[in-house]
Amino acid sequence: MAKFERQVIVITGASEGIGRALAIELARDRPRLVLAARSADRLASAADACREAGAEVLAVPTDISQQAACRALIDATSRTFGGVDILVNNAGATMWSRFDALGDLAIAEQLLRVNYLSAVWLTAAALPHLYLSHGLLVAIASVAGLTGVPERSLYAASKHAMVGYFDSLRIELAGSGVDVTIVAPDFVKSEIHRRAIGPDGRPLGTSPMQESRIMTAEACAQRIRRALARRERLAILSLRGRAGRLLKIFAPQLIDRLASRAIRERH
Repeated sequence: MAKFERQVIVITGASEGIGRALAIELARDRPRLVLAARSADRLASAADACREAGAEVLAVPTDISQQAACRALIDATSRTFGGVDILVNNAGATMWSRFDALGDLAIAEQLLRVNYLSAVWLTAAALPHLYLSHGLLVAIASVAGLTGVPERSLYAASKHAMVGYFDSLRIELAGSGVDVTIVAPDFVKSEIHRRAIGPDGRPLGTSPMQESRIMTAEACAQRIRRALARRERLAILSLRGRAGRLLKIFAPQLIDRLASRAIRERH
């Protein structure tokens, strides 16, 4: 039997980027996938690709920045498949701007809702099912959730919140059979960069990244799959990210300079 065969796996932000790539990567094991995202058209395309790969799929167009929508997503999962084995909190939004250049601070609440509060609301709804299945909670965070990143202050803050929440929850869940895996990718080629909020409060429209130099979503998905299969505590997906975690402790000023240089190089 394949590792994830027949398991009920909920993936948010599944219409593109890391979420879509991960769904297709897992689909080869013939799981029961619940794919959630705002765009019905892109979600339908991702669902078709997963079905072709062998998965049974429920596609749920929804906006997980709303608490009621999070509850409805888990309820739909339970009605269709009878429970939840793995919840992958992947949906995310980002920004690119110096903080002192932001014209509208409403983005702070927006990023918290999408990147952090949705994970809290979904986890609260899914936990009763995960207790029964001895399931797995997955947080797709970021290296920006482990250290500061210039021009992404509000994004980093939301990912720090996500990491702190799931680290704390892991301790509370000890002995319950429910595990927590936090994944911290580095820069990944994705549409999220084109929709990043700029200083004027509008999406950038074009990626500020040199995308030829960063990890593909497919490579990222392969590494996430391994982390899920092993129920790893923390999977930092780049050498730079792993080194940065140590440098933050022993050479904090150096990691500040490296973070600043990384952003300059990617522009």
